[in-house]
Amino acid sequence: MPQDADATSEERPKPNRPKKQAGETSPQWFTTPQPIRRLFDKFPLRTYPVNELPQRSLQNRDKHTLWIFTTNEGAQLGAPSFNPGCLKWQAYMRFKGIDFVTISSNNHASPTGALPFLLPASSSTNPGQAALPIPSTRIDRWIREEKIRKRMTVKSSEEVWEERNQHTEGHASAQQESTPKESLDMRNEAYISLLNYRIRNAYLYSLYLSPPNFASIVLPLYINPSTSNTLARLALSHQLRAAAETELLKQSPMIDVEALYRDCDKAFEALSELLGNDEFFFGEETPGGFDASVFAYTHVFLDENLIWKHTRLREGLEQYSNLVEHQKRIVENWFMDDA
Repeated sequence: MPQDADATSEERPKPNRPKKQAGETSPQWFTTPQPIRRLFDKFPLRTYPVNELPQRSLQNRDKHTLWIFTTNEGAQLGAPSFNPGCLKWQAYMRFKGIDFVTISSNNHASPTGALPFLLPASSSTNPGQAALPIPSTRIDRWIREEKIRKRMTVKSSEEVWEERNQHTEGHASAQQESTPKESLDMRNEAYISLLNYRIRNAYLYSLYLSPPNFASIVLPLYINPSTSNTLARLALSHQLRAAAETELLKQSPMIDVEALYRDCDKAFEALSELLGNDEFFFGEETPGGFDASVFAYTHVFLDENLIWKHTRLREGLEQYSNLVEHQKRIVENWFMDDA
């Protein structure tokens, strides 16, 4: 299933082999039928390694490239991704001033088995050195390290050393008292849960389990670009719907559609109250990670380029004008030339 805004990007899990119980023995009487044995003699089973980087990665080695769910035209323009998990990091990298290009891709082309992933530009000091792909779980760390590298290129070693000492002293004094940042981080986590559960659950149902939306969004944007084989498309469709259903049933013995939408409406209301009259969350002057997480969903719900046949999520969101303005503000300031 394509990654959403706050789902972690992981490698494909290996199938679990059944473990033998104590005292269990292998049945010696079982033999493989001759037709099956001859078939596997001709086509032996193989274990394939992790996906290699697509050949297209060699075309942009002088630029940071973010591989996301998007159309080919959207990739050329740098337009917002239609996938919340990808859009979160696309927006966050723009907030942080990272210069990068986007490339249209899918989970099967990712070396980690999921999107997004970041391929840093080749080192200017070592042009022949191949850059390693960075999964979404490590993009934030890479951004912080990239900022440090940039500062070190423009500052003398004495300035960098003095800055590190000041940071260490500030960290030591902060440990002696409860800081506002600590309480802010705790509040951030509480509101992140609204995105990870209430809004995400309604999104999963609306996108994958609502037949009209599946036909108008999932088929043309996720499935058809992945393969032209009819049987493969049918199998992938079943896989995506089953994955969404399984995810929802982890939290409830049955899928109550109205309850999903009610919980999502309550999440919108809580986020609207949190934002208030501010331009960005937590009263910040510039958007941060939480703004990117919220925008990743609100833009997908409001994007006029996405043909939502069942518009329950959009209608619920439009009840809160400050959330709508928050989405428009980010588009106008960070995506206007591309959207």
